[in-house]
Amino acid sequence: MFQSLSVAALSLVAAYNAAPQSLGEMRMTPLEIRATVLDKNQIGSARLPGVHTKTLFGDPTRAGLYSILLFVPAHTTIQAHSHRDDRIATVVAGEWHFGYGDHFDAKALKTLPLLGAGWRKAQSFRPD
Repeated sequence: MFQSLSVAALSLVAAYNAAPQSLGEMRMTPLEIRATVLDKNQIGSARLPGVHTKTLFGDPTRAGLYSILLFVPAHTTIQAHSHRDDRIATVVAGEWHFGYGDHFDAKALKTLPLLGAGWRKAQSFRPD
């Protein structure tokens, strides 16, 4: 995805049939979020250079609700791909050039500015 996105907050709900995890409550201030460490498993990173995540809530490797911060450098292209769960993303810094389909098409991208949001159904393809 060709983007100027610095950070997207992803609130994700798994859509497959597995035992959901049991979660408590979560409230985090920006200071508390900044204090969390970067994830080593890089769920959501597409394993691209410079792309990394922070898990805020839940466990993204298991079924059920979780929330991550996804950090993507400007001008990064993420090829069309799918995920096992439904996902909602909100732009919290920069902008995100977001598209749907089974292949990358720059003309089909929609620019989502700060606080813009996108949704993707499980197993659907999304080129960003």
